[in-house]
Amino acid sequence: MTAKKTNVTLVTIAIFVATFLTAVEGTIVSTAMPTIVGDLHGVNLMNWIVSIYLLTNAVATPIYGKLADLFGRKRIFIIGILIFIIGSTLSGTANSMPTLISWRALQGVGAGCIMPVANTIIADIYPFEKRARVMGLNGAAWGIAAIVAPLLGGFIVDQLTWHWVFFINIPIGLITVAMIALYLHEDARTISAKIDYLGTLWLTIALLSLMYGFQVLGETGFTWETVETCFAVTVIAIFLFIKREQKADDPIISLKLFKNRTFITQNVATMLVSGFLIGFEVYIPTWTQGLLGLPASLAGFAVTPSSVMWIFGSFLAGKFILKLTPKQTLMISLALLLIGSSWLALLPQTTPFWLFFVISTVLGVAFGITITSTTVTSQRLVEAKDMGVATSFNTLARTLGQTIMMSIFGIIMNGTMNSGIAQHNNLNLGMMNKLINPQTASSLQAKLLPTLRTILYQALHNIYLAGVCLIILAIVINAVDHRKKQTI
Repeated sequence: MTAKKTNVTLVTIAIFVATFLTAVEGTIVSTAMPTIVGDLHGVNLMNWIVSIYLLTNAVATPIYGKLADLFGRKRIFIIGILIFIIGSTLSGTANSMPTLISWRALQGVGAGCIMPVANTIIADIYPFEKRARVMGLNGAAWGIAAIVAPLLGGFIVDQLTWHWVFFINIPIGLITVAMIALYLHEDARTISAKIDYLGTLWLTIALLSLMYGFQVLGETGFTWETVETCFAVTVIAIFLFIKREQKADDPIISLKLFKNRTFITQNVATMLVSGFLIGFEVYIPTWTQGLLGLPASLAGFAVTPSSVMWIFGSFLAGKFILKLTPKQTLMISLALLLIGSSWLALLPQTTPFWLFFVISTVLGVAFGITITSTTVTSQRLVEAKDMGVATSFNTLARTLGQTIMMSIFGIIMNGTMNSGIAQHNNLNLGMMNKLINPQTASSLQAKLLPTLRTILYQALHNIYLAGVCLIILAIVINAVDHRKKQTI
């Protein structure tokens, strides 16, 4: 093996480890959440431990993409990982909920760099025909994290303290930084353009207000005044952002990207598919625990085949994008998603556990094709100097889709359950909470279980009907991308 191939392999391993760090972070913190909340006495602020991380992660993503184009991938990737390590260290030393939330925000700022810049580095060091395969392997980190994180989180909490949920990132992160510093070689960049600070400010305000608005919308007891204010600020900030980008010498996100219909189609589709993806991953375990009564350790494996088959889907994407147009490739994956999502929406309440493995397999292939092909296509449609921005925008689209749809799915879930409970005087929402957890479901009266499960089934059914609508909308949007010749 030549020195160049060795360097590429080591950089790829470092990228995989960095991706795994961010992938495992959300689940491992969720596993330790009861212990953290009990120690810091802040149950009323519990959701913000996760929410603030997601908010700052999303806001930082497009900014890192532009910085990577200006200053180089290596420098920005190392800075992002170091910020993530610092945020992890400070989070582990927190002695109150407000302090922990503040440091989690910093940790999210660092994490916002890793996925988009990692995919941009992959695009730099691998030729087009191999890129999808490597991105698929890198994406497998999320599947591995879904299996490892709950076990690792449980072990850390039981054998050490919750602080080590964050401290464990330090040595792994530093090793990753060292590997990138030693083995990633890129040409020096001469910076002639000024950083678009004003555009960055308006974009940050727009994303923060948008995501915070949907975060509030998904909570119980929210006020419409808060939501309306957030969305009004979002509209104003987007307007000012567009006006600024039209005048900027080197905009943070070039508006020329949005003149390419295929670029828009690919990113809107990945946003919609990512919205369905988060609903699939979050609510299937709810189904298998609440309706089938399976323990959490087993219920979560219902979605495991999708992570495994994601890799296979990425390999298929690599073959499709060499032979088919972006529209045709996306239509194949969306057709598979329509089959899988419709299957979910039509499942009866008595569906056996094994059938979820079959559905998860079909959806995993489709997710792998969709996410990988839209990322590679977004990179291919732009000039080399804009590749970081294009990649980060694709990552941002996926994050927005998941954030927005989680709020909407939460509204559907709560609305359906409240409506069902209102029809029975002897039921309340507390019973639904007990039903979803197999450990507490046994405390419910046996005669109430059929009714409670019917209400939960209807809520999940409505969520997956909404998922079908997302996929149909993506198919329609892709269908109207009617350029006579689509080359990438």
